[in-house]
Amino acid sequence: MKNYITKTFSPGKSLFFSHWIKLVPLICILFILAIPSFAQKGLSRVEAEKLAKKEWTIEKNKLRTAAEKVWSEGVIRFGKYAMPIAYRAFGDKPADGRSLYISLHGGGNAPTAINDQQWENQRTLYPIKEGFCIVPRAPTNTWNLWHEDHIDNLLDSLIRYAVILEDVNPNKVYILGYSAGGDGVFQLAPRMADRWAAASMMAGHPGDANALNLRNLPFAIYMGGRDTAYSRNTLAIAFNQKLDSLQRLDPKGFIHDFHLYADKAHWMDRRDTIAIPWMAAHKRNPFPDKVIWVEDNRVQHRFYWLSAPNGAQVKGATAEVSIVGNEIRVSKNTFNELNINLNDHLLDLDKPVSVTMDGVVLFRKKLERSLGTIKKTIKEYQDPTMVFSVKLILKGSNVRVARFKGSSL
Repeated sequence: MKNYITKTFSPGKSLFFSHWIKLVPLICILFILAIPSFAQKGLSRVEAEKLAKKEWTIEKNKLRTAAEKVWSEGVIRFGKYAMPIAYRAFGDKPADGRSLYISLHGGGNAPTAINDQQWENQRTLYPIKEGFCIVPRAPTNTWNLWHEDHIDNLLDSLIRYAVILEDVNPNKVYILGYSAGGDGVFQLAPRMADRWAAASMMAGHPGDANALNLRNLPFAIYMGGRDTAYSRNTLAIAFNQKLDSLQRLDPKGFIHDFHLYADKAHWMDRRDTIAIPWMAAHKRNPFPDKVIWVEDNRVQHRFYWLSAPNGAQVKGATAEVSIVGNEIRVSKNTFNELNINLNDHLLDLDKPVSVTMDGVVLFRKKLERSLGTIKKTIKEYQDPTMVFSVKLILKGSNVRVARFKGSSL
């Protein structure tokens, strides 16, 4: 615990040069006339990937000052909420970047001193061989301290800043939590599933957590068999059975792990520490071939390669979309506007792309990669891995290509 870092809150013209000056207007005119043909050509895959790296570097440099301020102060803020953090690096940094573990403490509806003690205790629970571990202190002392609306924004920023300052690999970000922290994992893992590589829930209560969003997120449950308060033990069993059922229907998805320690109550005597190597064995797939997205009461603007504008983000809105070859299959969509973000990791943008719904082709066209879309999605995701060069807009049965300011080159 003591090793965690915490803070208190003009030369003369030659003859050749003079002739050159006379040619400048003509050169400018020729260049301007050439621009439309370049734009029509669009970007190649290599050009798009180079521009994505360049634009992410620009965005990262804009965010660096805010990140350094958080690391220096040991406090991250969103609106009226302030969340202190304790952090520590373990082991040597791998070639592909560090792992990041966000570990949520227990407590909840208790006096400040109790939650402070739980925050300190959380730093001692899980042995990590490699990675950057952040143990945040919940901004409030409410019963739902880890799944109030502001938590998503705070954790999003923590991930972003750790990527920028600590060379964290965004595909190796994990969340875990004990007791009230486990309550938080049950809620945060599904609604922010596209941020995590794996999640582990210890001794928590699922509440109204939606298992469908866990289709592409490995999820582990650790529970004492005699942890009867709030029916935690029986609800954990029921949630695992739900995941079992979903995986039988969709064998490529819903990876999960379940441990019920029959002789243990709320404290599992550290048997749950096996969660760390289990999580470390998984990496996030930012581009799964199938996405199931159900908006929680705390809505999100993006979920893997799907996104939605403000007006379309409503509780219960649901989309189920798959990619097979160069075909985008919409099995279900109740968003009044759904954005489908594409790049060359998802399909071949050098060939025509089709969108189908209920077997009907809604759209078929060869798409152009766009610098404007690259810039737009970097702002939307702020994730160096999840950058897209094409955005399709689906409204009802109509599909169109989104256009944003910014040349194709």
